[in-house]
Amino acid sequence: MDTRKPMGPLVLKLFLVPILMFGFGYLMVPLYDVFCDLTGINGKTGDAISTAQAQQMEAETTRELKLEFVASVNQDGPWEFRPSHTSMVIHPGQTYTATYYARNLRDIPATTQAIPSVSPAKAAPHLNKTECFCFTEQKFKANEMREMPVTFVVDSNIPEDVDTLTLSYTLFTK
Repeated sequence: MDTRKPMGPLVLKLFLVPILMFGFGYLMVPLYDVFCDLTGINGKTGDAISTAQAQQMEAETTRELKLEFVASVNQDGPWEFRPSHTSMVIHPGQTYTATYYARNLRDIPATTQAIPSVSPAKAAPHLNKTECFCFTEQKFKANEMREMPVTFVVDSNIPEDVDTLTLSYTLFTK
């Protein structure tokens, strides 16, 4: 009497598991974006707009918002990174420029990328940048320091209950 089980189902499972794992890994970024949109986590800023588009916005001078600036370095890298000012009072529809200071503390060149985040999440789509050091990688020479500008406008459609926004950058070393 033969007591061996057929190998077909086991082979099928061993074949399908890697395919499903690859598919799940491939879908992680779109799934994460959907999750963030639904929950309001990872407050991505509004779209990059042109200077001309920013100039066409009408300033709402009767309304003031406080914009706070925060900077951090991923994994405590050998960088000095901070905003030049910790906050400013702004009017929706008006263009502003703020600067962040960065310094490579290494004795070798390094490339960085800054990732922005805005809170509260419902205000994030209303913060639009015309120029930002976060748009491209930043290459630093050994021990180089520089000020990096971000030019932005908060559109007038920002919810009325928002009176303080926080623009945060995390600096990642590549």
